[in-house]
Amino acid sequence: MTHSATDAGARPAHRGRTLAARIIGGAVAAAAIATAAVGSVTSAATGQEINASMTIIAPAAAGGGWDGVARELQQAQKANGLVNNVQVVNMPGAGGTIALGNVSVLDGQPGNMLVGGTGLLAATIQFDSAAKLGDVTPLAVVVEEYDVIVVPADSPYETLDDLVNAWRENPKSIPWTGGGSFDQLVVTDLALAAGIDPVDTTYISSDGGGEAIQALLNGTAKAAAGGYPDNIDQIEAGRLRALALVASEPIDGIDIPTAAEQGYDISLSNWRMLAAPSGLDDADVTALTELVLDSVATPEWQDAIERYRWTERIITGDELTAFLDDEEKRITNLYEEMGL
Repeated sequence: MTHSATDAGARPAHRGRTLAARIIGGAVAAAAIATAAVGSVTSAATGQEINASMTIIAPAAAGGGWDGVARELQQAQKANGLVNNVQVVNMPGAGGTIALGNVSVLDGQPGNMLVGGTGLLAATIQFDSAAKLGDVTPLAVVVEEYDVIVVPADSPYETLDDLVNAWRENPKSIPWTGGGSFDQLVVTDLALAAGIDPVDTTYISSDGGGEAIQALLNGTAKAAAGGYPDNIDQIEAGRLRALALVASEPIDGIDIPTAAEQGYDISLSNWRMLAAPSGLDDADVTALTELVLDSVATPEWQDAIERYRWTERIITGDELTAFLDDEEKRITNLYEEMGL
């Protein structure tokens, strides 16, 4: 665990004109939802001390990973009296950038926290959104999830080398899938580590981990990158074969060799963080950071880590600033390699 003193799927309880119209229509709908939600965010924060009232904003619909972080944080704060009145507001849309844009204009209002992470940072790069992480105040990274590389149980690929060798020989012959943009970044990272041009890779985007698993099981895809929590039940049931865990080092309780151990230097993690609006004074930033650290030290949060199979990772302060800078450069490079 790192701790500095200064510092898009539901989880289990344990080209044309038509397309453009759909995108624009979806964005307008999401913006309308977000605008309505901001009214409650602002009113909840106005004139309230941090420990009196807090709104935690999940930049996605209820039931997803960001929503899970928000609601577990809410429960930890309520159960332990850390905040008297805490609510969760969902602001879905554009990979989380709708919520980011709305929080970015709440300058000086400390009664709000935004859940974010790798996916939100990636969305700001992929969509070149007007709002960036620099427009809010990052407080802390708190947990991360790892992807696994999986194939169907009856796949001819017994090891990661087997899969990569076939992929390298004929990149188009191995259609990949994943549950979201983060998973595509992992596939891109693996392609680069294996000496394969990501542009030559066939990637079938799926709407969540469940759809990605179905694409594997029905033969639409031959390999996938997906979150460990999304895939572990199918792995344990013998329907999927896990070839590698995408982590920088082995993880206690996960009996899957890492890609790095097998010679592929990839370790992009799906981290989750909390941020606050900009324009806060140092005292507010310190108090909010301490609130996050107190929240993740509670029994309720630790129980959530077990149920969601998260890995705790705390990064705050100057270390967090450096971490986010490095991640932005890394993800930007991956999108460039994809030709986006």
